[in-house]
Amino acid sequence: MQYSTIIFLYLFSLVVNAQEIKGKWITIDDDTGKEKSVVEIYEKENGKIYGKIVEFLEEGAQPEDPCEHCKGSMKGKKLMGFEVLKDFEKNEDQYENGKVTDPEEDKTYDSKIWVDKENPDILKVRGYVSIMYRTQEWKRKKD
Repeated sequence: MQYSTIIFLYLFSLVVNAQEIKGKWITIDDDTGKEKSVVEIYEKENGKIYGKIVEFLEEGAQPEDPCEHCKGSMKGKKLMGFEVLKDFEKNEDQYENGKVTDPEEDKTYDSKIWVDKENPDILKVRGYVSIMYRTQEWKRKKD
């Protein structure tokens, strides 16, 4: 194998790994702009992508604390380990047909997620209600 081929394959592998969706992502509060929690995105046996809360970044938040400011069925329940992303299927460079849940508002939305093409350390999370949508940006957590 020629050196140029080896270098190309090495660089290609770096780009592919940089676009990896699995891993830990920092969520940002829409109202305050502050880092709120860490969601770990992973693949289940069914090949679909899921994401659960694995860490709180808000000052004073404890893993065992119940969500007192949540509404509906989530009020008083523990958020640590809660799956906020469910059932995403890969479609080219994005994941579609999934659900994103806002546990504080007790609402679930149709959703798609993808790694930003210009900045692979940004994850776009888009939730839909009918033809309206909102997109959040999560930051890749550096270990």
